[in-house]
Amino acid sequence: MNEIDPARRFSPEAVRKFDGPTDGDASGGMNDVARQVATQYRRDTMSPIMVSGVLRMVEFGLLLVSGLCVYFYYVGFFNYLAWQYPVTIAAASFLAVVLLDVTDCYQVVSLMRPIANFGRILLAWAGAFALMALTAFAMKMSEDYSRLLFGTWFVVGFVLLFGLRLVMSRLIRRWARDGRMERRAVIVGGGKAAEILIRSVEKQPYNDIRICGIFDDRGDKRSPPIVAGYPKLGTISELIEFARIARIDMLIVSLPLTAEARVLQLLKKLWVLPVDIRLSAHSNALQFRPRAYSFIGSVPMLDIFDKPINDWDSVAKRAFDIIFSLIGIIVFSPVMLATAIAIKLDSKGPVLFKQKRHGFNNEIIEVYKFRSMYTDRSDPTAKQTVTKNDPRVTRVGRFIRKTSIDELPQFVNSLLGSLSLIGPRPHAIAAQSHNLLYNEVVDGYFARHKVKPGVTGWAQINGWRGEMDTNEKIRMRTEYDLYYIENWSLLFDLRILFLTPIRLLNTENAY
Repeated sequence: MNEIDPARRFSPEAVRKFDGPTDGDASGGMNDVARQVATQYRRDTMSPIMVSGVLRMVEFGLLLVSGLCVYFYYVGFFNYLAWQYPVTIAAASFLAVVLLDVTDCYQVVSLMRPIANFGRILLAWAGAFALMALTAFAMKMSEDYSRLLFGTWFVVGFVLLFGLRLVMSRLIRRWARDGRMERRAVIVGGGKAAEILIRSVEKQPYNDIRICGIFDDRGDKRSPPIVAGYPKLGTISELIEFARIARIDMLIVSLPLTAEARVLQLLKKLWVLPVDIRLSAHSNALQFRPRAYSFIGSVPMLDIFDKPINDWDSVAKRAFDIIFSLIGIIVFSPVMLATAIAIKLDSKGPVLFKQKRHGFNNEIIEVYKFRSMYTDRSDPTAKQTVTKNDPRVTRVGRFIRKTSIDELPQFVNSLLGSLSLIGPRPHAIAAQSHNLLYNEVVDGYFARHKVKPGVTGWAQINGWRGEMDTNEKIRMRTEYDLYYIENWSLLFDLRILFLTPIRLLNTENAY
């Protein structure tokens, strides 16, 4: 039988082009039970990937510092420093972390059971010393090293390493018990299939999955209101609203691959959410190669969508935003000061204009701009698009809009975290095209909110900026935004950042 690549089977393009009903805005209201459950999960959790990543750095630092302390204890801090000792200690510390990683000692299951993994930890630490000794022998440097010094470090380092693991196991168990470190999942689709899935997940030892509820469009006859002890909280449309409130990590679709039409209809609604979407494969007769699956314990899942810019990528992007936002504020401070003075002299009213816009996951954020309109004619809802020679725009406003100087205060938004420096531009919550809201014009429009909006973006540097006076313009802007989300990298952000001032020279669509 020819095997099907699941990544091709349910690509974003396939979902977007599927001809079926959609409900991106989730206008229907949740019931009280669902809203109460969603409120319980408003707080962010700690990602296991982030915790294990930080532990890697802490353990490297701990081993390095302990090795240097042992070295200075034996030779004296102010005595001659033999360069090969610190270099070897650093190399052995790094190698130990790599070997611990290779032997899966940074998996959450291993971190929760340090005593059961005592042998693997000892083997990884001893392996680092063995490779270090082998390298010294091959380079004919072994006689230069003190066996007593490295023997002492081996004992001290292992005691510290294992002691830290004991502390981490207690912390992780406490975090899991308090709901601070877990993966929150919602089951999509009820009935017997969902019950089998839930029982399978719950059987997994040291499971970090917390099931928050079940959502299904089917009535109570085909999909019971309680499945394996978990309530059915509503329909798929209500799930969209639920996931806007609760900090959900994963949606698990409990439907067979043979129900392809229904699966695609569900994904068409769900892919706009910034969560991992998995298709349960525990009961599917169609089998893929093992590498096609991800696993919750031993329960196989097909990865349909991954949350974009997650874990360490989000840390790197946030650092990028802080660094370049500070640079932007410093570099453009004279321009911003001059603009503020010009606005004050030109017309009455505040210097800054605050507008409510859609942010990450459809949250409402307040975006700063230099005021470019007369105060009594301003339109905070942006229901009426600014057009060429718009009488509402002041003389200074025309210049700063044309040159995009009015957007410079958004460096502050980026620094504070409501915006990213690079991302889809935030639209006003009531922005319209021909009396239709943007999400009514573009199928899957809200998928552009799976990441933080940006001060500048891929669509803007490709000419899709300014007035959105046709449906085609908003469709094209959305397509470019989705391309950015699906292809994000720090290099991509740098490219957009450095191209922005060049592309802003084209002011044809800015007024």
